[in-house]
Amino acid sequence: MKKMILTAVWLLAGVGLWAQPTVKLGIDVLRERNFDILQGKRVGLITNPTGVDRFLKSTVDILFEADGVDLVALYGPEHGVRGDVRAGDKIGDAKDSKTGVPVFSLYGATRRPTKEMLTGIDVLVYDIQDIGCRSYTYISTMGLAMEACAEHGIEFVVLDRPNPLGGEKVEGCLTEDGNISFVSQFKIPYVYGLTCGELAMMLNEEGMLEDKCKLTVVPMEGWKRSMDFSQTGLQWVLTSPHVPEAVSSHFYVTTGILGELGVVSIGVGYTLPFQLVATDSIPAEKLADRLNALNLAGVYFRPIYIKPYYSVGKDLDYQGVQIHITDYKEVALSDIQFYIMQEMYSLNPNYDFFKRAPRRIRMWNQVCGADFIYEEFSKRYNFDDIKEYWYKDNESFKKKSAKYYLY
Repeated sequence: MKKMILTAVWLLAGVGLWAQPTVKLGIDVLRERNFDILQGKRVGLITNPTGVDRFLKSTVDILFEADGVDLVALYGPEHGVRGDVRAGDKIGDAKDSKTGVPVFSLYGATRRPTKEMLTGIDVLVYDIQDIGCRSYTYISTMGLAMEACAEHGIEFVVLDRPNPLGGEKVEGCLTEDGNISFVSQFKIPYVYGLTCGELAMMLNEEGMLEDKCKLTVVPMEGWKRSMDFSQTGLQWVLTSPHVPEAVSSHFYVTTGILGELGVVSIGVGYTLPFQLVATDSIPAEKLADRLNALNLAGVYFRPIYIKPYYSVGKDLDYQGVQIHITDYKEVALSDIQFYIMQEMYSLNPNYDFFKRAPRRIRMWNQVCGADFIYEEFSKRYNFDDIKEYWYKDNESFKKKSAKYYLY
């Protein structure tokens, strides 16, 4: 019966009711191999709604139905296994409503699987779509789970997926001592240019974990480092409520650090999450003119007027700029927020971001990964003062990480 269901999906694809995606995901490859590395094993699965095959069937259901595979436990990161929890909300243990498999929370009392959570499993599988940015917490969940598996002698398997930022962009300094946190768990750049499988290999081999685990990565087929997500032919499943489209991952990097201060709208609470910056005290036209006069590669700024539905600026008349990426290969994504802050401050020197949000500076430092960014940038809001530092680790990281390229 299980094989009949899988065959039906493939037949639908074969007769053209579903276009064949260019890329086969790790779960697709594993299925084609008849789940060889999981046969006869008790399996735990870390996943969420993004854990689907290329025809949108849940990895939970695929493994639950697979002959010879015993799915005995599920583990939910931020937002939960089925995606029914809001950002930041704590999650408790439960049972999956569809399969009845026990669900353990990795975003509640603990963010690392405990010995009790791992009791009774032989292998822990990770299948989550990431967005390629260090502060997005799924890779932190992955790394902490790898450490737990190393401690308790359990195999760890990563089913690989595309990095929607591609495999060529690297931006931001390495996380430094004192700023290791769940939003910067490892000493990697802000934009790190690796798939989750490649990153897992690097963490495991470069001493970034407490101990090495027995790691297997199931690579994709057909993915190239130069690809953006639209070239994969895959459907995007929102990775969190404010990353509803693949392109949202690009914009997350353009405003996410600024957004941590909570003093301007970055489009969260409006229809353009992460795609704009707006407030009530900076003229939209002047801000757009100043930013466009910088002639930044691959980006254009358009005046925009909004009234956020929730979050920062709720029900207020705000104005600012919408960010339009015109050349993805040329644009430096993370620079954009620093230039916006620079020009907003230049237009209104009373608009001191950090004085408006003193309690958020610690989080800013953790997301940036270094105290230096705040210490220098806050003096006169000039990106040139920190640009060299922001990019100081990129070339050395590219050389080191290239050893782990699978594509």
